[in-house]
Amino acid sequence: MHTETPESLVESWRNRVAAHPDGVAVTYFDGQLTARELDEESDALAVAFAGLGTEYGDRVGVYLQNLPQYAVTLLALWKLGASALILNPMYRRHELRRLIDDAGATGFVCSTEDVPESLETLNESTVRWMVSTSPLDYQTRNDPRVLPTAPTVPETAPQGDLVDLVAAHRGQRPGEITLTRDDVALLTYTSGTTGPPKGAMNTHGNLLAVTSTFGQWAGIGPGDVVFAMAPLFHITGAVVNAAVALLSGATLALSGRFHPEVALETFAERGVTFTIGSITAYNAIAALPHAGVEHFVTAERLYSGGAPIPPATVERFEERFGRYIHNGYGMTETSSAVIAVPPGRRAPVHQPSGTLSIGLPLPGLEARVLDPDGRPLPAGEQGELELTGPQVVPGYWRQAEATEQAMPAGRLRTGDVALIDEDGWVYLVDRLKDQINVSGYKVWPREVEDALYEHGAVREVAVVGEPDDYRGESVVAYVSLVAGAQAAPEELAGFARERLAAYKVPRRVVLLEDLPKTQTGKIRRNVLRERADHPTKDRP
Repeated sequence: MHTETPESLVESWRNRVAAHPDGVAVTYFDGQLTARELDEESDALAVAFAGLGTEYGDRVGVYLQNLPQYAVTLLALWKLGASALILNPMYRRHELRRLIDDAGATGFVCSTEDVPESLETLNESTVRWMVSTSPLDYQTRNDPRVLPTAPTVPETAPQGDLVDLVAAHRGQRPGEITLTRDDVALLTYTSGTTGPPKGAMNTHGNLLAVTSTFGQWAGIGPGDVVFAMAPLFHITGAVVNAAVALLSGATLALSGRFHPEVALETFAERGVTFTIGSITAYNAIAALPHAGVEHFVTAERLYSGGAPIPPATVERFEERFGRYIHNGYGMTETSSAVIAVPPGRRAPVHQPSGTLSIGLPLPGLEARVLDPDGRPLPAGEQGELELTGPQVVPGYWRQAEATEQAMPAGRLRTGDVALIDEDGWVYLVDRLKDQINVSGYKVWPREVEDALYEHGAVREVAVVGEPDDYRGESVVAYVSLVAGAQAAPEELAGFARERLAAYKVPRRVVLLEDLPKTQTGKIRRNVLRERADHPTKDRP
């Protein structure tokens, strides 16, 4: 029975199935699942998981790329009242085991090719069962760019293959359970850039708040095709791509791990109308010489999250493809996007800093800027961004002290330096920890990066500080160039000098073929900071 305010993701999903049972819920290359089929597949898998001992409140690791099995598994776990511990498939051995042990996961779902190493890694852990699945299932195209070559003898996890389990329990449904908005739907670990990773408890209520506010604001509903450009093991992909599409009646288009050529083809083949991904993913697509306006005919709403977009990058993309990339902002602790540029509107640029706004707070979210003593600052003043609302998680898994420090009285201290103008637009200046102190002057990396992005040869840039006996710190810029372009470090430093105060100009510009990135496409500034601490690495 349809209700206006569902109490859980399962109830919201069932409302979608009842309203549009034959609508396509998921596509994967040449395969697809209707809402009714996905509901039946997840019912059967839930029964199988229950048979393996999975109960209400359990945590189950999901260690997959962007496959239909991801959606099947999430729905199956939620139907049992279990939480999905979403895990980056790039994590190996110790870093994977650390999260499994911290979460106390009792089950584990992985790709076939990861079975041997996962068995070694999880030996004597809390994991009681392991199920594997092949990325080749649910499609027949077998695109070698993103899918593995089928092994002669596929390695299967001890408790079997996911598709086989679904087939064995087809037609069965799990028992009914009562879920509330306070139940944890996802356990999502922070990147650990400010210490050991912490598990954010993203509740059913948190995800419902984001899917409803962002989904309605972006106008996503039946007839829309949402391309999962962001990885589903990341909060952005799991919520603003997958959950929004599944619960709104839209189609979720999947194509495995991100590959620029495959992504470009998906835009055209599936008639994608919405996506959100890192700006590095857009840059990779733009680097393809054959990419053109024709690939983005239906793509009316393009969003980028993870890092503020340099204005010059937005302008270049729009000039070439005729599509404007909207900024979006969210954190693991806010269950994904909570600030965004509304569709059809253009983000203002703050003067004189040249910073592009990350958008306006979504409905229900309160955003404030605080001084170092925690007092609210007036419009236009820089300080730490604080967020409060139903999107903010209740805390970190088994870390009361860290919860109280990051979220005193439920108000999330983001660690981001921001300002909010008189019209409510939010501008992200930088992470507090990324600030560079040059002879007592504060330098924000974003300002230097945005200046360098104006140079036509610059593809990507990241600015960090390095120890300097005379100045305390000095500015270093790591730059990768557009394919085929040339620019000497001296030229780029001179370009910045024309646009910045002398103390902000990089004393060193280091050219790299590619900047180090996380699996989700964020530039790994911490790696570059470590490199800058040992500058001999950058010199012949």
